[in-house]
Amino acid sequence: MQNIELKHPVTVSGREIKILSMRRPKVKDQLAADKLSGGNAEKEIRLFANLCEVEPMVIEELDLADYRRVQEVYGGFLS
Repeated sequence: MQNIELKHPVTVSGREIKILSMRRPKVKDQLAADKLSGGNAEKEIRLFANLCEVEPMVIEELDLADYRRVQEVYGGFLS
C-alpha cells in the first residue's frame, strides 16, 4: 500500500480527498480492467479507482499533475 498525497485535493460527493492509498495490483485487477468497455484511458481510470478503493469520479477529478503521480506509483508496483 502506498499513500499518494495530492497537491490539489479534490472534493467529490461533499468529501474532500487529500490522500489516495493505492494497493499493489493483482492479475485479477488487470483482467477486470481488460473486460471493461471503453478506451484505454477509461480502463486505466477504473483500474486506479479499484486499486485506491474510490469511485472512478475521484480519479476523473484529479489535477493532471496528481494523476501523473498516480500513474508513477502504479508503474513502480510493476517494476
